[in-house]
Amino acid sequence: MSDTSVKKLDSSHSPKGELGQKYLASGKTVSMRLWEDEQPDEAKPPSERDYETVGYVIKGRAELHIEGQMVLLEPGDSWVVPKGSSHTYKILEAFTAVEATSPPAQVHGRDQA
Repeated sequence: MSDTSVKKLDSSHSPKGELGQKYLASGKTVSMRLWEDEQPDEAKPPSERDYETVGYVIKGRAELHIEGQMVLLEPGDSWVVPKGSSHTYKILEAFTAVEATSPPAQVHGRDQA
């Protein structure tokens, strides 16, 4: 029998990660997180993560630097960062976005700085 449980989470009680992300719903193979009002700053050092990320911009603007390319992210844009890709973000305007990661970023220390 498949899992028939339904989970509803109130984001006002969601835990925050050390990078400022708010962890939302999480299943066995995918999870969501929210980056809320991230402020403009210099790009962080590039990182390579052990999960795939898809995201959607709610407000603000940022540059996604990935594998020698730059993509401008604006409200309504979505993006994909493949597992293991060298990438970083440079926030240009107060930035809010939701991301989904597979497997879940916060499990087994995958989402540490």
